[in-house]
Amino acid sequence: MRRAGKIVASLLKLMEKEVRPGITTKTLDQIAENFIYSQKAEPAFKGYYGYPACICVSVNEEVVHGIPGPRLLMEGDIVGVDVGVKVDGYYSDAARTFPAGKVDAESLRLIEVTREALNRGIQKAVEGNRLSDISWAVQSYSEENGYGVVRKYTGHGIGKNLHEDPQVPNYGKPNQGLKLVEGMALAIEPMLNQGSYDVEELTDGWTVVTKDRKRSAHFEQTIIVGKNKAEILTE
Repeated sequence: MRRAGKIVASLLKLMEKEVRPGITTKTLDQIAENFIYSQKAEPAFKGYYGYPACICVSVNEEVVHGIPGPRLLMEGDIVGVDVGVKVDGYYSDAARTFPAGKVDAESLRLIEVTREALNRGIQKAVEGNRLSDISWAVQSYSEENGYGVVRKYTGHGIGKNLHEDPQVPNYGKPNQGLKLVEGMALAIEPMLNQGSYDVEELTDGWTVVTKDRKRSAHFEQTIIVGKNKAEILTE
């Protein structure tokens, strides 16, 4: 999983360089696919429940699961890239939201708060805490900053499968649910909206957008629960 995590981290660094005005989301997917195979890994998403691409690219009001295609990125877009890989039967999964060119201050703040909400959640991923301590850390920080926390989609366990139990919601009261123990592998992934937390799926059967069409940001890391501190595999 550490090896898979390193590949995901390197790929997201590459995506940060490639996300810019004038590139198509399909080109990003092709770059990602070439990189994954060059690292002797397999793309985790391609063919997963019929998903047609290697990465998800979600732009502006798209929350998650945006399918790469002919869309050209524009100056001022914010672009969520989500990717998973498989190495020797084990998975790693992460996401980042990148600005395309010069982006307005409100969108940059959304990106920064989402990144920090993820960090707050990861800080709670230590032995002895409960699963919902992660959820509450994400929700409380996000709502203090005025953002809607998506409820319909959650983080998840990960290992020999891309999605495993338990689900890791980004909202909930503290000190509830599963007791965390060292060595558990989780993908923690807050999705924050500028407006309401309500979302809907488009007719392509994949792309999830905010109901009010305000912007959304998404950050995710695969982590291992630690005794005193979580280990981040996808950094």
